[in-house]
Amino acid sequence: MPQAKHLLIGSTRSGSGKSATILGLTYNLQVKGFKVGYGKPIGTFTSKSLPESAEHSEADVDFIRQALNLPPELLRPTLLNLDRNALQRRLSGEDRQDYTGKLDEYKKLVEADLVLVEAPANTAEGAIFGLSLEEMSAQLDAPILLVMRFGSLLVVDHILMAKQRFGDRLLGVVINDIPDGQYESAIEVLHPYLENQGIPVLALMPENRTLRSVSVSEIIEQLGATMLCHPDNIDLDKLMVEELKIGAMDVNSAQSYFRKSYNKAVITGSSRIDLQFAALETSTNCLILTGRPFVNDDVASKAMELGVPILSVSRDTLSTVSVIEACLGQVRLHEGIKVTSICEMMSKYFHFERFLKLMNIKALAAV
Repeated sequence: MPQAKHLLIGSTRSGSGKSATILGLTYNLQVKGFKVGYGKPIGTFTSKSLPESAEHSEADVDFIRQALNLPPELLRPTLLNLDRNALQRRLSGEDRQDYTGKLDEYKKLVEADLVLVEAPANTAEGAIFGLSLEEMSAQLDAPILLVMRFGSLLVVDHILMAKQRFGDRLLGVVINDIPDGQYESAIEVLHPYLENQGIPVLALMPENRTLRSVSVSEIIEQLGATMLCHPDNIDLDKLMVEELKIGAMDVNSAQSYFRKSYNKAVITGSSRIDLQFAALETSTNCLILTGRPFVNDDVASKAMELGVPILSVSRDTLSTVSVIEACLGQVRLHEGIKVTSICEMMSKYFHFERFLKLMNIKALAAV
């Protein structure tokens, strides 16, 4: 039986959407009848969803396994977790393992039509272990699908440099998070330019506010917040925050300031009852109070009526903002609403027929 084909999903910077692309790609290929394997040789986040006696698993691997119901035989091992201890052991010479050679374990998976391999955060990460994007591509004889966040039309520079570096191993690119105001330019200018440079554009993905959001339960966990008010009919795992606003002005200014944002979290002092009411009169999904852990009875009653949880944090406003902005700045998929969203977007915007042709994978009969 021939070996399964491998494809590396890489990027030039962290947070570009590799895991989201893998999730949407795998789901839609499964729908088309293909058996898809998955692995992440270098782990960066650990999860303890396994029994106490088991080793910690890589969080992205564990999540994708559960979300897509992947059986154990379609999963490839994480070879190491990239943390301070692993780096120190490698730098000191204590760890001399040939991780590049250990990638041969991935080649043993023959039950799959395709194995998607999630590469490190950027093109350089993992080099000290022989597991950079380029090294893994060579060892697995696997092409590279580059996932890029748009940012601006200057994304083309990073793609051209990747083409110079990887040559024919670059299968194509997925460009995501394209703002509405620049989507037309991406289609009419960027797309034909890249195609003329011999770089297949397999998807141009518009900005999706749901994917950039964070659940209130995640905010609570990251802040170590205390719940002051929690409407019983609200699922905090599904209540999503898309924006963050700070309430530190007079109440008249706050009204127009808050109205400009939707599905937001508002941070303000526990003594600023006027601003708390102003926030609740607009599209607010969460109130975060700093200072003394206290909530006014009338505010709590209004929040319960509207289904808005109120949290208390011991952090100062600046550090609270920093934590939440970091959450909003990363597309973390561990909420069900995001899984549905990315699978639907990939179905709509990704060119599957062209992808299968480039991978030399024969399309299956309609299922």
